[in-house]
Amino acid sequence: MSAQNRDEVLAEAVGLRTRGEAERARELLVALADRCPDDSEVAYQTAWTHDTLGREAEAVPYYVRALAGTDLPDEDRRGAHVGLGSTFRVLGRYEEAVETLRAGVAEFPDDGALRTFLAMALFNTGCHDEAMRLLLELLATTSDDPYVRSYRRAIGHYAKDLREVVADGP
Repeated sequence: MSAQNRDEVLAEAVGLRTRGEAERARELLVALADRCPDDSEVAYQTAWTHDTLGREAEAVPYYVRALAGTDLPDEDRRGAHVGLGSTFRVLGRYEEAVETLRAGVAEFPDDGALRTFLAMALFNTGCHDEAMRLLLELLATTSDDPYVRSYRRAIGHYAKDLREVVADGP
């Protein structure tokens, strides 16, 4: 398949998905992914389209393929980490969700969406303290709410250990 033909089919499929014709987009992308098995971008778009259709289990191998490649642009890699991690979580594969999302956070430490989805997956694995810490740190560092901002320092402090108590009682 020529690069031009690949680009045309990919653009058509993304356009179809954008216009709400995800099933038709999925058909084009699955065929394209079969013809271009090492193409990370095609794999990512195919995974995303499966997710759009609620076909999470079918999205997984495409997300894995997309992340295995080295040619996926950073923005799409972020999306693939969130997509795969979230998909694992929805499927009840919580440990795999945590592993995927931790890898995403390691690669993109400033990505608040990755940290949020990691917190949800951590919650599902029973790691409530770490999940809460992640969310409080994210809230303290990114909130535009003036009241949250006024307590940013305290929220950041307590995020480290919500169980901290001061022993100066009567």
